Amino acid sequence: MTVTTPEGFRAAGVAAGLKTSGGPDVALVVNEGPDTAVAGVFTTNRVKAAPVLWSQQVVQGGRVRAVVLNSGGANACTGPAGFQDTHATAEHTAAALTSANAYQVGAGEVAVCSTGLIGERLPMDRLLPGVAAAVESLGDHGGVAAEAIMTTDTRPKTTVVSGAGWTVGGMAKGAGMLAPGMATMLCVLTTDAVAGPATLDAVLRAATRVTFDRVDSDGCMSTNDTVLLLASGASGVTPSEAELTSAVTAACHDLARQLLADAEGATKEIAIEVVGAADEDDAVEVGRSVARNNLVKTALFGNDPNWGRILAAVGTTAAAFEPDAVDVAVNGVWVCRAGAAAEDRSKVDLSGRDVTIRIDLHAGTAEATVWTNDLSHAYVHENSAYST
Repeated sequence: MTVTTPEGFRAAGVAAGLKTSGGPDVALVVNEGPDTAVAGVFTTNRVKAAPVLWSQQVVQGGRVRAVVLNSGGANACTGPAGFQDTHATAEHTAAALTSANAYQVGAGEVAVCSTGLIGERLPMDRLLPGVAAAVESLGDHGGVAAEAIMTTDTRPKTTVVSGAGWTVGGMAKGAGMLAPGMATMLCVLTTDAVAGPATLDAVLRAATRVTFDRVDSDGCMSTNDTVLLLASGASGVTPSEAELTSAVTAACHDLARQLLADAEGATKEIAIEVVGAADEDDAVEVGRSVARNNLVKTALFGNDPNWGRILAAVGTTAAAFEPDAVDVAVNGVWVCRAGAAAEDRSKVDLSGRDVTIRIDLHAGTAEATVWTNDLSHAYVHENSAYST
């Protein structure tokens, strides 16, 4: 159930001393080939971490042999020196892999990902020896690699989806700053299918558009969001683009739901289903507006089906709809019909963790689902002292 389940991949996770906990904090995923095709999507935040800027350049080449990831520091807002640290990490990884294996690896074939506190340089005197240790311990260690990229996560997140003679594997981290634009936090996907960079790019963008891009936990977009899809071609099987898209989308959906389930302080997992929209963009805009509304999120934390707050959030969007035509259901109870009170809100059962809000705009046939969670005391407590 990890990134090493598809043929042609090895991984490692080691403790380099970047985390005060002493746990694993450097991960390495290596594509043994025969192919090394890659695609990636990254944060649309204008403030981008050094590893994002580096990996965007690397992915443009269409070939990646390895991905090195660290927790314990984001290497964001660290200026030219931080970018040089990323470059040095890639060079060190490439040299170590070349020395340990029978093939040549260049720094331009190494993607770099970092996660943790923004604004501080990484301790390179610990990170680089950690990279060397990860190279030495490469094997079927996808589980510890997934553990090594955790920050405020309470558990590692991995997935596997099987095709006809080929497989997709994946790992992800994320529990806060989940409001993605083209990706979410850190995620590495692997497949032993035969596929070129152009196909992988189309597949990954189609998959993230309806999965990671629809998770909006707290309305805060990270500086480090990265999703990479690596193909080894080791199975020798070339699935259709539609087949590969279906499998990668399923893997991303599984990981996205795991991210949501582990969101900081969350007591509710909320699906906001918007139907009857004029187009998909309207449906997503409405869903995201409700997902980011703190009054809605705090009401659900308190088990209060306050549909007026939902309708007010819908009204802040530019979506096409008539206010006196909107219907809202919470966990199957239509508490609002035609923009006014309908069934008794006391019928809504919010005692469980799963919540479904269904909004019918009656403006068309398009629909979309956005996933979020509630806003709890624990979220405020955890994020009030994150850097101290």
